[in-house]
Amino acid sequence: MSANAWLAIDVATAPLPRARELRFAWERYVDELGRTGQGDDDDRGLVRSPIADSWRRSFAAGVDPVGGSLAPVIADVEDTHARLAEHPLGRAVPLIRHCCAATAEEAGYLVVVSDADGVLLCIEGSPAMRRRAADSMNFAEGTLWSERGAGTNAIGTAVAVDHAVQVFGAEHFNEPVQAWVCSAAPIHDPDTGELIGVIDLTGHFSTVHPASLAVATATAAAVEGSLRLALQERDVRLRARYADRVAVAPDSRALVTPSGRPLTRLPPGWAEHDRLTIPPGGGELVLASGTHAVAMPVGPALEAYEVQAVGRRAAAPARPHVKLAALGRDRALLEVGAERTELRPRLAEILTLLCAHPQGLSAEALCAELHGDGGSVAGVRVEVSRLRKLLGPWIDAERYRLTCDVETDVRRIEALLAAGAAREAAEAYAGPLLPGSEAPGVVRERDRLDAWLHHAVLTSDDADALWAWVQSPSGADDGGAWKRLLAQLGFHDPRRSLAAARLAGLRAAALM
Repeated sequence: MSANAWLAIDVATAPLPRARELRFAWERYVDELGRTGQGDDDDRGLVRSPIADSWRRSFAAGVDPVGGSLAPVIADVEDTHARLAEHPLGRAVPLIRHCCAATAEEAGYLVVVSDADGVLLCIEGSPAMRRRAADSMNFAEGTLWSERGAGTNAIGTAVAVDHAVQVFGAEHFNEPVQAWVCSAAPIHDPDTGELIGVIDLTGHFSTVHPASLAVATATAAAVEGSLRLALQERDVRLRARYADRVAVAPDSRALVTPSGRPLTRLPPGWAEHDRLTIPPGGGELVLASGTHAVAMPVGPALEAYEVQAVGRRAAAPARPHVKLAALGRDRALLEVGAERTELRPRLAEILTLLCAHPQGLSAEALCAELHGDGGSVAGVRVEVSRLRKLLGPWIDAERYRLTCDVETDVRRIEALLAAGAAREAAEAYAGPLLPGSEAPGVVRERDRLDAWLHHAVLTSDDADALWAWVQSPSGADDGGAWKRLLAQLGFHDPRRSLAAARLAGLRAAALM
């Protein structure tokens, strides 16, 4: 056994005798589980502590050690490819392939990328090895290889303990996996430090070598370095684009990322640990000093926030803080300070479009967004002047652009989706954007948000997220969502009968 608790086999250890020792220890452990419900700790000298700890977690999660169940399928091929395309590691696959190719080809390993939950997003290697892995242990894209899903294995254990680890032969808790060896290393977001995925090398247990863990670890470091460089380049672009917004008042304003990391200097007393907590989509927050502030999104993709101190009481800043609720409503609700106004549909459309285009729109472009090829530019100017009566001078006259701070329910949903909080987004979703509007620009924004939320919910593996979605006007007739929900609900879940009935009704309606 290696002196390194995270390495299964070092160069001084003979693999086959070690495999027999581990099989003996595993059999004793499983036998003790069957008799007493607890594992046998007498073999701790034979089993590394990270593996023994993982065995206990696997048993507690209900994993069958003798292969009564294999890793569950979480997503189909199409969904898995979509997940990889949207995942931060999707663009790192060529780098991962470059770092691992030589070792993988020489030893016949599969090169694997998983997300932070242990769902396999990408498997590369010889077709014969991929088929063998899929057939023997359901090691395929879209399956869940967390410890809860598959028992002790390098991917699942790396996720559980956030550490690089090699798992060999009978160290795997689930017996069908014991013909394999795997080495995995976690990858972290350079912005937040959170785990975002795992790189793994998997092969037949006879090919075990300490170098595979070193390669996985070095590859993870290379990917994190690449992500860090991309983050630094993005920071430079954001500072160049938006830093002038805070430079005029550096003692009361700062530019930060959605995670609260400062892009410009934070004024003294703003944060205890050099990071702010930004509400999803922006809004009011309290600084470490107790001073109230407002976080205002800048840019069309919620890529940064301007944070402005407004004093110890939540008094309105020099520019009014405007709130707009337009989801599930034909007459959007506008709040300017303490005043609340229900907007008539045309004004709601204009304000919604200006919020969706923070860079501004010309009168002609706004007319096209409202009417398509028809409409009158003069008529649009009249409507904007009416909206200006509600907002004051905070609509730029040369190019229609909001110059006040705007907090919208649309941006809140977008921020939650961007943060991966599909359930929270579905629960906060009040319905389609201005559902009665036929303005081309509004229809486009409505469809974009619905499609984003729909995809996030269907790929979240969260029954509560699916439930919230099918309760919304957009998801009520979504047969695919009802089908996915039915598959995820437990037999005794009271929502199951409703899901089955609703799905049957949708199928019957489709046949009529």
